[in-house]
Amino acid sequence: MSDAHYKRVLLKLSGESFAGDAGFGIDPDVVHGIAGEIEESRELGVELGVVVGAGNYLRARSNSLHDIERTTADYMGMLASVLNCLALQASLEALAVDTRVLSAIEMREVAEPYIRRRAMRHLEKGRVVIFAGGTGNPYFTTDTAAALRAAEIGAEALLKATTVDGVYDRDPKLHAEAKKLQRVTYIEALNAGIKVMDATAISLSMDTKIPVIVFDLRTRGNIRRVLLGEEIGSIIS
Repeated sequence: MSDAHYKRVLLKLSGESFAGDAGFGIDPDVVHGIAGEIEESRELGVELGVVVGAGNYLRARSNSLHDIERTTADYMGMLASVLNCLALQASLEALAVDTRVLSAIEMREVAEPYIRRRAMRHLEKGRVVIFAGGTGNPYFTTDTAAALRAAEIGAEALLKATTVDGVYDRDPKLHAEAKKLQRVTYIEALNAGIKVMDATAISLSMDTKIPVIVFDLRTRGNIRRVLLGEEIGSIIS
């Protein structure tokens, strides 16, 4: 009998986390470590979908992309997310975890096209489903893609694994006096302009009533702790 608090969840991983200390590109050791945590979590019997960002390659609003129009930059980001998804798939399969990558942008040679019913069947068969290519549309972040996929697959929670240990009333990297907020309502997060997740993603989570759990990915074992129902990080609900 599983001790997991959830039956099905959507895990959102930041692209930055894949870069490790280098700050750019993919650190294979870091990705393998993340895959190891997912493998341990799978032993709980939880059905797991994953969305990976592309911040280790580029950001649509970065000054370095000032000569590239926003729509093109967003498509570049979607393609970059596919690289991260394939890297995670390779690490998971090296650990004998059955995995499928489904892409919102069709590229049949490297990933299956995203079809909701197909994703559901994969999850029901115990496979980790990695959603690549964001929503397939510009102007939507991978956080919004995560909120969308969480709703589509009927996830009980959206796990936002990031580089901070929760939601703060201001950026803790810039303000030493920043206060951690254990529980925040969707409306409070929107009104305060919480930067840990964009407003569209929070609004969609509010509409679908899916709680968002924000926690620090860098602490080993945190994914499993969240799945077991331990109160770590912050909850937006």
